[in-house]
Amino acid sequence: MFIDRLIENIKFKKSPVVVGLDPRIEMTPKFIKDTAFKKRGENIEGVGEALYLFNKGIIDAVYDIVPAVKIQVAFYEAYGIEGFKAFFKTAEYAKSLGLMVIADVKRGDIQEVAKMYSKAYLQNQLFDAITVNPYMGEDTIMPYVEDAIKYDKGIFALVKTSNKGSKDIQDIKTTMGEYVYQSVARMINRISNSAIGKYGYSSIGAVVGATYPEEAKVLRKEMPNCFFLVPGYGAQGGTVEDIMDCFDENGFGAIINSSRSVIYAYQTPYWKDVYSEYEYAQAARAEVILMTGMINNGLVKRKYIAC
Repeated sequence: MFIDRLIENIKFKKSPVVVGLDPRIEMTPKFIKDTAFKKRGENIEGVGEALYLFNKGIIDAVYDIVPAVKIQVAFYEAYGIEGFKAFFKTAEYAKSLGLMVIADVKRGDIQEVAKMYSKAYLQNQLFDAITVNPYMGEDTIMPYVEDAIKYDKGIFALVKTSNKGSKDIQDIKTTMGEYVYQSVARMINRISNSAIGKYGYSSIGAVVGATYPEEAKVLRKEMPNCFFLVPGYGAQGGTVEDIMDCFDENGFGAIINSSRSVIYAYQTPYWKDVYSEYEYAQAARAEVILMTGMINNGLVKRKYIAC
C-alpha cells in the first residue's frame, strides 16, 4: 500500500522531511536561466526548461536523504503547456531516483469533475499521492478515495491549513458545537478506515498546518489513522516545537514539508555566506540535513522514537 511504502521510505531515509518543489523563475539562479535560455530561447519554453533544470539540481542533491518530494502545480500551471511539461518531467525524474512524488493539486469539485481530476493524477504512474479539498462535501472526494484504493495511491485531504485566513471558515463553530475543521477531520478519519495499512495508518491522510500546533494536537487524537502532510514549516513560521504533536508516540504519523526554506536556502541569512548561487543545490541538501536533525532531536526530547 501507498502508506506502507511511505513509512518504509521514512524509516530507510531516517527522515520525515518532504521537499516542496515550488520554483519561482525570478528567484532561479542566473546561470540556470542562462543555460535554459541558450537552449530553448528567452521565452516561455526557456522558462519551462529553467524550472526543470532547477528542480533537477535539487532532486540530485536530496534524493538519498528524503522519502518524497511535493510538487505544487500552480508554479508550473502559470506557464501553460511548457510549465506542465516541466511539472511532469520533474515528477518523472524524481521517480527515476526512487523518490515518492506528491502532486500538490488541491482538487475539489463535483463528482463528475473529480473523476477527471483523479484520472489525470491518481491514474498517472508518475504520482504516488495528491492533495484534495474536501470542503465541498464527502461526495466530492469519493472518486479520489476510490482511485487511491484501486490504483494503490494516497490522498491528503485539507483539514486545517497553514494560512492565516484558514480560521475564516475552518474555525467557524457548527450547530454541533465544534469547529468546521473538526467536522471535516471526523469525516476524513471515518473514510480513512477503508485503506488501513500494516503499520496502522491509512493511505487517506490529512493536511494539517504547522502554524496551528494546538489544533494539530487535537487533530492527532481525532484522526489516529491518518498520516499528516504538514505544510507551513520554515518560511511560513512553523517551528520544530510546533510540529511535535503531529507525530505519534513512535515518532511517525507525519511528513513535514518545506519548500522555500530548502530550495532557496542559499539566499537565507543562515546559509548565504556559505553557499553561492552556483551551490544552491548543496545549500538545499545542507538545510534538509539540518531540518531532519532538528526534527529527530525534537522527537527524542519528547521521548518519541526518532525516525
